[in-house]
Amino acid sequence: MDISGRHEESGEYLMVAAAVHASVGTTRLRNVEGMGFATSRNPPTFEDAATVVADAVAELPEPPDGPVVAERGEFYEEPDVKVEQYLGPSFKYVESIAERKTVQTAHHAAYAARKLFL
Repeated sequence: MDISGRHEESGEYLMVAAAVHASVGTTRLRNVEGMGFATSRNPPTFEDAATVVADAVAELPEPPDGPVVAERGEFYEEPDVKVEQYLGPSFKYVESIAERKTVQTAHHAAYAARKLFL
């Protein structure tokens, strides 16, 4: 998952979270099973970021088989245990090349969706 737009623009915020459900190998994405999106106009705090991500994950066509994965900066480098309490499904920070590529896919999706909303 990834969040785009945690900065103020023209006096307001528009965070867009994209969750990507993908099957992966050790170093690559094999297949994107689906995507979920959610938005928030609240100023970016840990709680608001976690809420918008949880909403995006809930919008996936099917619940994820594995953990939700993100870069550390998405949740202000809070411990993964704290993040998991907000999300519901298991959570971890990026560890493998395939996970990083999945997060990059979510980044492109969140950025593109945010551009459409602006």
